[in-house]
Amino acid sequence: MPFPNNRPIGVFDSGFGGLTVARALIDLLPKEQIIYVGDSSRYPYGPRPASEVREFSVEIVEHLVNIEDVKMVVVACNTASAVALDELRDRFDIPILGVIDPGLRSAARATRNGAIGVIGTVGTIASGAYQNHARRMKIRSRVHCFACPGFVEFVERGDINSDQVHVLAERLLDPLVDLGVDTLLLGCTHYPFLARTIADVMGRDVLLISSAEETAFDVRAMLEHTDLAATARSARAHRFLSSGEVDWFVEMGRRLLGPELDHAEQVVFGH
Repeated sequence: MPFPNNRPIGVFDSGFGGLTVARALIDLLPKEQIIYVGDSSRYPYGPRPASEVREFSVEIVEHLVNIEDVKMVVVACNTASAVALDELRDRFDIPILGVIDPGLRSAARATRNGAIGVIGTVGTIASGAYQNHARRMKIRSRVHCFACPGFVEFVERGDINSDQVHVLAERLLDPLVDLGVDTLLLGCTHYPFLARTIADVMGRDVLLISSAEETAFDVRAMLEHTDLAATARSARAHRFLSSGEVDWFVEMGRRLLGPELDHAEQVVFGH
C-alpha cells in the first residue's frame, strides 16, 4: 500500500471534455498521478435525467475509490457537478471537487461590465446550478445561462471547426451577443475544444473562461490543506480508462490531451 499522500487523483467525465481538466492538473501538479475515467459509452450526460447522471457518477466514484484507491476525486463534468456533487460528498469520505465554483470565481474576477454569460449542456443549465452557486458565492454580476445542445456531440466526433459547428454556434450564441456579456464561461469541459469557433461568434471583446486551470488551482489548495500532496514525483504513469471504444478514445484523447495519453484501459459500468 502506498502512503496516503502518494495515492492517485481520480478525474471523471462523460467522455473527452474532462481531459481539459486532466491537462491542467498534469501541468500544475507534476508529482501527482492522474487516473482519468471517460464514460464514453454513456455520453453525453447533458440530456439525461438528473437521477441517471447521479447514478452514473456514484458508480464511477465507487470504482475510483474502491478499485483504484484514489485520495481525491475531481468531477470534471459540469452536468455531474451540477446534479451529483452533494450526493457524492455525502457518500464518500475523501475530498471531492467540482468545476462550477472555480469557473464562476474566475469569471467574476474577469468581467468588466458585470454581465457574465454561461453556456452548458441542457442538464447543467436546467439544474440552475450556476445561478444557485453564484448567489451562494455572493457574486454581484448578472449571470445569463444558455444551453448549447449539440456542442458535446461535435467534440466527441472530433469535429471542432467545421462550417456546421460555426452555424450552430451562431444560432445558439446570438442571444448572448445581444445581451452584451463581456465574459463567457464555458460551462462544459468539452467546450474549450470549440473555443476558436465560439470566440469568432462572440467577438474579440468577449473573454472566454475555461474552468480547467482554476479547478487545478483548487485541487492544489485542497492537497496542501489536507496534507495529501504527493511527497515525491510518482513513478507511475497517468492512466486513462474508457467505458466505450478504447482505440477511438486513445486516438481522439491523444489529439486533445497530448502525448501522455498513449494507452487506455477498458472499464465496464452498468448491468
